Amino acid sequence: MSKPIKSSLRPAKEIAIILLSSLLVAAGLNFFLIPHQLLSGGVAGVASIIGYVSDWNISILYFLINAPLIIWGWRAVGKRYIVLSLISVVSTTWFMAVIPQVRLTKDPILAAVFGGIISAIGIGFALRAGGSTGGFDIVGSIVTRRRDIAMGNILFVMNGVVILLLGFYKSWDLALYSMLSTFVKGKVVDMIHVGHIKVTCFIITKKRDEMLCRLRKLHHGITCLHSEGGYSEERNYTLMTVTTRYELAAVRQAVTETDPKAFMNVVQSTEILGRFARPKN
Repeated sequence: MSKPIKSSLRPAKEIAIILLSSLLVAAGLNFFLIPHQLLSGGVAGVASIIGYVSDWNISILYFLINAPLIIWGWRAVGKRYIVLSLISVVSTTWFMAVIPQVRLTKDPILAAVFGGIISAIGIGFALRAGGSTGGFDIVGSIVTRRRDIAMGNILFVMNGVVILLLGFYKSWDLALYSMLSTFVKGKVVDMIHVGHIKVTCFIITKKRDEMLCRLRKLHHGITCLHSEGGYSEERNYTLMTVTTRYELAAVRQAVTETDPKAFMNVVQSTEILGRFARPKN
């Protein structure tokens, strides 16, 4: 498939992923968490608390609370990210309204675990597509763009505050079950959303200029070293660049397309100091 066709299909693919993620988030809420009056945390959790104590429609509350966060994210993150997030919020609101609230399990622990897993998969897919499911995901995305902090950890801390409110206003048993769900969700999100993980790529090639031309399009710094083969004694060039795990596929594609005979070694970076270009949507 040609590049122009792939480029034209990319928005449709992203929207399809966002719709699937919204369906998963709504299913996790309506099939597991809400029937047991548990919280998923974040804006959905705030909406759920209000709905539990007032009998207001949780899906409508979810949309209304998300609105100011989307406006903030429009200015702080970028238009593309927020457009995808807005699609996610609207579709999640619709799915929550049409999917019946059915208690699939009588065990609140199972409901907390599986509700957290299903919701987290939806959140992770939305983040990988370049958007979010709204709410605290927007706040977390803003933080991870500026600091090397795992998205799951950010969501766990912020959601923990919301869950404490459930303990005060409803039941500490429900709050602890909800905390379990939030912990599971945070771990699953970190398994899917890997944008904060840095890796160092060492690329050995003879096509230095062509490789540099391709790698410069990825907006990360590149160090070029002269090297020599230990067995062949042929002159090579070693290019070193630090990127994110999420962008690694783009680096791999650039290397293989530029020089199929190139050698690339990838190692995870535990810490980086100095200026690092972070991906923008």
